[in-house]
Amino acid sequence: MDHNTSTRLIKSALAPEFQLKDINNRSIDLKEYADQKLLIGFFRHAGCPFCNIRVHNLSKLYEELKPNGFKMIFFFESPVELISMSSFHGELSPIPIISDPEKVWYAKYGLEPSAYKSAVSHLRSFVGTAFEAYRKKLPMHMMKSGESINTIPAEFLIDRGLKIHEVHYSESLTDRMDVGKIRAFAKG
Repeated sequence: MDHNTSTRLIKSALAPEFQLKDINNRSIDLKEYADQKLLIGFFRHAGCPFCNIRVHNLSKLYEELKPNGFKMIFFFESPVELISMSSFHGELSPIPIISDPEKVWYAKYGLEPSAYKSAVSHLRSFVGTAFEAYRKKLPMHMMKSGESINTIPAEFLIDRGLKIHEVHYSESLTDRMDVGKIRAFAKG
């Protein structure tokens, strides 16, 4: 289900608060992160090579930034059962992965679907991206029920007090927040 009535979030706004269960059935309450710096990433389906490469890279960055108290939370549009079938996603713990197949939180965080951006991304970079995902042994499969080819990712840096420090709504499936910006925020 695509939500076309999303309003994009802006810097300095408060992050929409949630109390949800992750794929490991842990309670994730955003209020508990209020005294920390955090990245919240919204991704496509669990078999998306574009997203799984990004998640792979962010999980390495998480290990580097963990001593700084930096946290991450990832959302996927896939149902829990599909995400849980992947050992790659299961091994990301302690990074919480939240399933949002109805895209309720995608809408609250202002994500908007785009058939155009998705199509252009697939035409320009799918083969190279799929090959890279294959080389790294990352999951890659066609969408399953309820997953959308039109989902476009977004990432948010959340400062102490749950104030949005940086917003990055992707313009393509390979367009992501600069890692240097994430690193500087976490260490600053």
